[in-house]
Amino acid sequence: MNAAWIGLALIVLVIIAFFAVLFTFVPVMLWISAWAAGVRVGIFTLVGMRLRRVIPSRIVNPLIKATKAGLNLTTNQLESHYLAGGNVDRVVNALIAAERANIALGFARAAAIDLAGRDVLQAVQMSVNPRVIETPIVSAVAKDGIELKVKARVTVRANIDRLVGGAGEETILARVGEGIVTTIGSATSHKDVLENPDKISRTVLDKGLDAGTAFEILSIDIADVDIGKNVGAQLQTDQAEADKQIAQAKAEERRAMAVAREQEMRAYVEEMRAKVVEAESEVPRAMAEALREGKLGVMDYMQMQNIVADTRMRESIAKSPPRDLPGPLSGGETK
Repeated sequence: MNAAWIGLALIVLVIIAFFAVLFTFVPVMLWISAWAAGVRVGIFTLVGMRLRRVIPSRIVNPLIKATKAGLNLTTNQLESHYLAGGNVDRVVNALIAAERANIALGFARAAAIDLAGRDVLQAVQMSVNPRVIETPIVSAVAKDGIELKVKARVTVRANIDRLVGGAGEETILARVGEGIVTTIGSATSHKDVLENPDKISRTVLDKGLDAGTAFEILSIDIADVDIGKNVGAQLQTDQAEADKQIAQAKAEERRAMAVAREQEMRAYVEEMRAKVVEAESEVPRAMAEALREGKLGVMDYMQMQNIVADTRMRESIAKSPPRDLPGPLSGGETK
């Protein structure tokens, strides 16, 4: 009796273990849910997903959602996208949103957009509900030298056909900033831009800035225009200051050259004086030599000394201040 109960208990345990392993390895509940939703997924297909290391719920639940939405998708499509590293649930949600918004979007393109790293669901939502991008403050200078600071709002809509390989928001902002700078820079006066700020929008839109991007620009609205610095006056002031410094440097160079030239002339004068003194020192020696050789007599020497003395007297008289001369007296008399 005890052996029979033990055998029955073992049989029950084996059956419980079998069903535990079965329900763990084979998602029977998921298969029942799919069958109840009208999605025909074979039990062996689910087992094959387990063997391929694919989580069945990541495939079956989006497939149920797509079937209920009227989309014709297969498990092979969803499983291949999952194995490629894509987000199956997000792709299915994007396809459902595109179907409801009457946007032509196939599974292949949606999977390609998702694998390219873009949020395909967000792209579909942006295609239905355009997004407003606010540019940073763009500074530009008009021809009269006045700086203007402009902030714009760009309304864009996602272009599904160009999401793969198209440029992003940074390119849009860069191109809009470039268009703003070009428009303000070509304006004759900053007053023209302040009077007609919509001129910037028209000029930028006419450039076709959304070419090659993943977006379509719907409108560009100027949100704010502020007056900045007088850049032209500042540049002229800086140029004048630079010219003044250059002129001062050149004047200092000329002054240094003049000082150097003056020092050279002084040295040259001292050199000439030294030569004169040297020449004068040779005169007594030459006279003594002439006296010894008899070429100069004593009377000649004395006569020359008298001439020298007379010359010195005349020079001293010429250097002395003039005396007051007597003037005429009254009555024609002289004093």
